[in-house]
Amino acid sequence: MSLPQLSPALLSQQPEILPAYETLLSMPEKIIQFGTGVLLRGLPDYFVNKANQQGIFNGRIVVVKSTSGGGTDAFQEQSSLFSHTIRGIENGEQIDQTIINSAISRTLSASKDWAQILECAANPAMQIVFSNTTEVGIQLTNDDIFANPPLSFPGKLTAFLYRRYQTFNGSQDSGMVIVPTELIIGNGEKLKEIVLEQALRHQLDKAFLRWVEESNYFCNSLVDRIVPGKPDQETIETLSEKNGFQDGLLIVSEVYRLWAIEASSEKVKQILSFAEADSGVVIAPNIDLFRELKLRLLNGTHTLASGLCYLSGLTTVRESMENAATSAFIRDLMLEELAPAIPYQLPLQQAQDFGNQVLDRFRNPFIRHQLIDITVQYTAKMKMRNIPTLLNHYRKTDTVPVLFAKGFAAFLQFMKVVSQKDGIFYGERDGQLYPVKCDSAEYFYKIWKDSSSPESVADKVLADQALWGTDLSRLEGFANAVKENLAAFKQKQAIAE
Repeated sequence: MSLPQLSPALLSQQPEILPAYETLLSMPEKIIQFGTGVLLRGLPDYFVNKANQQGIFNGRIVVVKSTSGGGTDAFQEQSSLFSHTIRGIENGEQIDQTIINSAISRTLSASKDWAQILECAANPAMQIVFSNTTEVGIQLTNDDIFANPPLSFPGKLTAFLYRRYQTFNGSQDSGMVIVPTELIIGNGEKLKEIVLEQALRHQLDKAFLRWVEESNYFCNSLVDRIVPGKPDQETIETLSEKNGFQDGLLIVSEVYRLWAIEASSEKVKQILSFAEADSGVVIAPNIDLFRELKLRLLNGTHTLASGLCYLSGLTTVRESMENAATSAFIRDLMLEELAPAIPYQLPLQQAQDFGNQVLDRFRNPFIRHQLIDITVQYTAKMKMRNIPTLLNHYRKTDTVPVLFAKGFAAFLQFMKVVSQKDGIFYGERDGQLYPVKCDSAEYFYKIWKDSSSPESVADKVLADQALWGTDLSRLEGFANAVKENLAAFKQKQAIAE
């Protein structure tokens, strides 16, 4: 999908779909982005592209592919352009449009192009860092920031910032605005702590530590837009015919969009000027309310329901909302158990109103969000999104959250790894294998293998303080409820009854 291959019909309908090619090429690279995933392309990159079209931001993105698999060929073949189809309901009106996103200037591989990535640090126009390396990406590891490249994302960022510090002699104006989008509480603050710790471990200049502290802005942020993984073949074929071109990087998203960025500095607002292009970007001194509602209700429900719905023979969130049993489970779990237990002070009605909006988004007829994609890093998501809600439920009442227990039991059942091959672990549904893409897959493989029954699996996992940060087996009645559901699953009773 290079420029000459774009559908004339599409361009005639949306002349604003691309700025003039000469203008596009002349825009400086202002952002370095760690990650090529659909969420980054469907939200932050969407806002940058929209701002560029309005003549507001006028900057492009250098994307760093940090994972070892795959390559950057698809971006290179398409001149870093990709199509983004937006479908859903907004203000009672059905939206179904395709835009061509031209925000990315080039894509570099961390494993092959690390020298070029470090060269970007010497670009005075480069002012912003985006990232999305999954919830497990922002962690302190025994990394070598002088490696080619460092293994972890925080290690890569530390190396990048150190090169920039050296290039500009630690000038205050050379600092960066760093906006991670990983779905962890205080993502910006945590990333800053790790960068400073890496600097200490590598005995870097004390002046560099001061520069990181005083001249750079690490902003907590929250992203909220459903952008499923690669569309299914039917969707790809339908959109290719409709648009008049083939796109190996096609993404599809809902209409709803929110990027809440925590910052009070006017300088940060000036640098993040793309926020002016869309009301979906909110820059505010405190984003806790946005975070808690989204994390506990949308993401928390996704996590607790994905395994249960998948093991019920369903494939997508949409199918789960069309099935009477799973739809009722999702609705009641969200509104009756999770909403009242959000670990944040807010009126219950406000939480339930937000929850009803989320349910409408889950029902979006255009979005085919694969359940198996939601289970990636299942254990980390369960701990981060749901365990604080569970603990707060028990602070407020001693009643057993029966739907939460059922969702947790389905999580344990989904994590029953039955085989592994080439480092990939697999579970089994109706005689068919499915991948368990979770850093704890090996842990569960051993637990299930060494346990005499599903009930003993529950006892071991719930009591594992290293896994959850607390002993969940001590919560009144919760362990028994989980084990009762596991026993029902073992008897082949319908998961979602």
